[in-house]
Amino acid sequence: MKGSLCHELKSSLPAAEVWEVYGGLLLGQLIPQLLPDVLSKVEVVVGDGGVGTVLRLTFPPGIPGLEYQKEKFIKIDNDNFVKEALVIEGGLLDLGFLKYLVRLEIVGDADKTCIIRSTVEYEVEDEHTGNASFITTSTFARIAEAITKYIKAQKGDEKAPEETS
Repeated sequence: MKGSLCHELKSSLPAAEVWEVYGGLLLGQLIPQLLPDVLSKVEVVVGDGGVGTVLRLTFPPGIPGLEYQKEKFIKIDNDNFVKEALVIEGGLLDLGFLKYLVRLEIVGDADKTCIIRSTVEYEVEDEHTGNASFITTSTFARIAEAITKYIKAQKGDEKAPEETS
């Protein structure tokens, strides 16, 4: 069984500012700090943040069947703000998934805002289709919200001008 899910978050931040976090290794450094219930640790196994980089993501205790997974960056497009990471070991692959790919896109708008689009593409063995229920975009929604809040706080701009009335 194959499938995909997508989440979009409208951010009041410019695409380039959001990409500074999403485009390299900073995202993996921030998630355990901002959302320790999502990931407890992210380690670079190989690479410098470019294509071919492999990360080891350690999940917090209490997530059934998921202890860790390794992801490989297979695409990083700094012009169009697109990054793709493919799970290559552990995680959902241990639960009968043949493929689990995350695509992160930062789509700029003319008004200097952006959309943070998170897409998951997956394929699961027929005998494990019940495990497809593990696939959700809620974690990516929480990450996008936390990163947006983090960037605004770093700028000293907790509320963006577009959000005030």
